[in-house]
Amino acid sequence: MEKIGILGGTFDPPHLGHLIIANEVMCSQELDEVWFMPNQEPPHKKKSNAVTNRNRIEMLKLAVAGQPKFKLELIELERPGPSFTYDTMKLLMENYPHKQFYFIIGADMVEYLPKWHNIDKLFEMINFVGVKRPSYNLQTSYPIFYSEVPEIGISSSMIRKRLKEGGTIRYLVPDSIRKYIKENYLYES
Repeated sequence: MEKIGILGGTFDPPHLGHLIIANEVMCSQELDEVWFMPNQEPPHKKKSNAVTNRNRIEMLKLAVAGQPKFKLELIELERPGPSFTYDTMKLLMENYPHKQFYFIIGADMVEYLPKWHNIDKLFEMINFVGVKRPSYNLQTSYPIFYSEVPEIGISSSMIRKRLKEGGTIRYLVPDSIRKYIKENYLYES
């Protein structure tokens, strides 16, 4: 049975932290692939309205280019309304019954697990892999796997803020994404 990692998020924009997490978890958990899954409307936070879903998809395509084990999964963008992990994973398991899923979450989401929609049912369906994030705790009573990942304090909100203020994002995102952002006038003030 193939082991598939799922890395969900707004990816607004995707950055090197996302790619490092995906690669490190893929290696440490011996996953066959990692699917990047941009969400439509995360229930726990609002995504910025700075870019379209099409922009986020194009940036993700650029981010995963050159790594054949990284794929895009657009199931959440194909459904309207809030993206609840439970509903999404039910659909993915129906569509891919011979795959075992590992949902990758940062320590910020590990702390938030008790508030997730249908969390107990979700733990019966899939595995969770937690990774460290600066200023968050990885402790939980839920049975999750852990992967050691270098703590990199890059966030999409920090990148958007820098761009709005005219700052540099070189070495925070792949060059292809930096060029795409510039060519499409994204995140400008």
